[in-house]
Amino acid sequence: MARNKYPEQTLEQILNVSAKLFKEKGYEKTSIQEIIDELGMSKGAIYHHFKSKEEILYAVMDRQFSYAAHMLDYLIQNTQAANARDKLTKILEQMIADEDAHAMDSLLSQQIKNPQFVVTGMREGVNKDALVIADLMREGREDGSITTEFPSECAEVFILLVNIWSNPLLFERDYEETVRRLQFLQQMMKALGADIVSDQLIEKISKQYAEIGGYGQDA
Repeated sequence: MARNKYPEQTLEQILNVSAKLFKEKGYEKTSIQEIIDELGMSKGAIYHHFKSKEEILYAVMDRQFSYAAHMLDYLIQNTQAANARDKLTKILEQMIADEDAHAMDSLLSQQIKNPQFVVTGMREGVNKDALVIADLMREGREDGSITTEFPSECAEVFILLVNIWSNPLLFERDYEETVRRLQFLQQMMKALGADIVSDQLIEKISKQYAEIGGYGQDA
């Protein structure tokens, strides 16, 4: 077999096909052989890049997280608002509404009971997303639109509660229970001096969970 001159393209092909099969069949029901057959590549070509199906999964997820991070950076640079609080509120609403940012949510939902996956997600959120939100909160302190004295801690708590605690996939809650927790989060953030959770955001998050089957009963 000739040497592959375009390893980056091969890697992208593997991730694209794997993501497609994981979404359609589920991660557990997709085999390495099915990925190989769909790609039309040799087994060696796959194992040159990945040692296992689990490694492919994490690469697919890393790519999705990277897209979301770039999307967040783009919105920070291009979102216009009267103040930092309004800007952050708009950014959160746009992030939750972006279809590409949530293209792999069904796959994420399949891994939500995996402790390692959850812990990794918590660390990513606190170590990356919360830093960006904290910076915007500091801007809000300067313009008077946000008053919390603890922007870093407030941002971390927000990320953990919105991604983990309010997630019905983790705790098998129904629609009404999830909405109540998001409403509590809204009131809590307001009391902390960071009124960034809008009614529109609550509606969009609740609807998103419904679309990926995140409730124990019909929404």
